[in-house]
Amino acid sequence: MSAEDSRTTEEAEPAEPGAEDGRSAAATTAVAAAEAGETGEAGEAGAAARKREQRGWYFYDFAVSVYSASVLTVFLGPYLTSVAKAAADAEGFVHPLGIPVRAGSFFAYSVSASVILAVLLMPLVGAAADRSGRKKPLLAVAAYTGAAATAGMFFLGGERYLLGGLLLIVANASLSVSMVLYNAYLPQISTPDERDTVSSRGWAFGYTAGSVMLVLNLVLYMGHDSFGLTEGMAVRICLASAGLWWGAFALIPLRRLRDRAVVREPGAGPAVSGWKQLVATLKDMRRYPLTLSFLLAYLIYNDGVQTVISQASIYGSEELELDQSTLIGAVLLVQVLAVGGALGMGRLARIYGAKRTILGSLAAWGVTLAVGYFLPARTPVWFFALAAMIGLVLGGSQALSRSLFSHLVPAGKEAEYFSAYEMSDRGLSWVGPLVFGLTYQLTGSYRDAIISLVAFFALGFVLLARVPVRRAVEAAGNPVPERI
Repeated sequence: MSAEDSRTTEEAEPAEPGAEDGRSAAATTAVAAAEAGETGEAGEAGAAARKREQRGWYFYDFAVSVYSASVLTVFLGPYLTSVAKAAADAEGFVHPLGIPVRAGSFFAYSVSASVILAVLLMPLVGAAADRSGRKKPLLAVAAYTGAAATAGMFFLGGERYLLGGLLLIVANASLSVSMVLYNAYLPQISTPDERDTVSSRGWAFGYTAGSVMLVLNLVLYMGHDSFGLTEGMAVRICLASAGLWWGAFALIPLRRLRDRAVVREPGAGPAVSGWKQLVATLKDMRRYPLTLSFLLAYLIYNDGVQTVISQASIYGSEELELDQSTLIGAVLLVQVLAVGGALGMGRLARIYGAKRTILGSLAAWGVTLAVGYFLPARTPVWFFALAAMIGLVLGGSQALSRSLFSHLVPAGKEAEYFSAYEMSDRGLSWVGPLVFGLTYQLTGSYRDAIISLVAFFALGFVLLARVPVRRAVEAAGNPVPERI
């Protein structure tokens, strides 16, 4: 079946019952503006203002992606594991809060704890942003809390594994909260037909920043002796520099993005508590079962993506016995190729639709992990080949998932619904690290841990394939792009 045949088939399907009845006046107005290609201003002035906001929006990806690239993916996992091992008992266990934990699993468990905290915070912050209309001040608080925690990683050392776990939890949770607010701007600063491109460019900006920072980190780490630094001090400087970068470049989107006026519905005054709003949001989402179906699929396959990102360096250092410079080089390769991958998959989405392009990327993810299971130890060239495969699908699968979801969000509820999306993106991505950590704890093999993640991509593929996305867009009361 061709892409055009698929589009025609989905157009013939009836809209979800109640879609029109569920659209508020604010939603209708927003849809009309989107169909006209405007964001509230008329003509060329409106288009210029929209482009200016888009350029500012890209820079939050540029600011925050160095945390994911340098801290979470490269340095913190191996370094925090080494700190935990230094504090471990004779059997190789540390005892946070009196709980016996294998030192090699401490990092994965800390990641799981961070996203559980994010689950508690994201829906409340999203609801508060939609109700107040003040996303930007909340974005500033989340961004600078995360940046400060990351900069504080400079003080890790010795046996301070608990400090490392605490800073990781704060930084990761802050990142997740900030991404709720950041992603919620996407439907407001772009027309429906622009979103795949705008989202892909944001990811490309992020991977560009990650590449630049990793080059600087690689120079510092490999030449630490010539700089008069120990290896540990070089790592701590690399960790802290990501926090400084995050804080510095966050200033650009905070200057260019603007908050929109809120059209309040009866009974939605500020006196309603955050938890009541959270319950109301979850009840409201039940009116859009197709949106929930997409979120379920995304929750599962993205859990696999996030686990690969956070645990790849552990796999490379502990199982494949690769040194830190090799890991940095491999992640740098991922960042460089992910720029082209995100932009290239954005172009494929314009031809085949976002859904089909994402499905292709999930199949590629499964094959990549299967190959990774058989990689021989101490052979950097094969690890670089694996990194290249990851880079080509990483940015595109994330960017297109974000833009596709933006079409499934009712107008006026962007932050609330993107809090649910971010829970799927980072907030509920604790199952993968937990499975990874438990598999290693039970088997003592990181190979078994990495192959267990294939199940996330396989199940996510099946669930996404079953979602009629054209009907889902219509049910949310939004205009349907030509290709979706």
